[in-house]
Amino acid sequence: MKELVEVIAKALVDFPEEVVVTETEDEKAILVELRVAQSDMGKVIGKQGRIAKAIRSVVKAAASKEDKKVNVEILQ
Repeated sequence: MKELVEVIAKALVDFPEEVVVTETEDEKAILVELRVAQSDMGKVIGKQGRIAKAIRSVVKAAASKEDKKVNVEILQ
């Protein structure tokens, strides 16, 4: 899941070298944390959070194939 989020985020931002994705896994779910440059936050979140929702939807669809639950958090 980490690689999927990283590819999507790098395609959206102006500073792809500043994209940092971390993944932590426990028995219940996988947590994917996405950090981007401050100036790119708007591009990743989108108007009314539409881009962020789309990223989460794609990741959840990919995770459902593996029978896992994934949460994507966008951090500053």
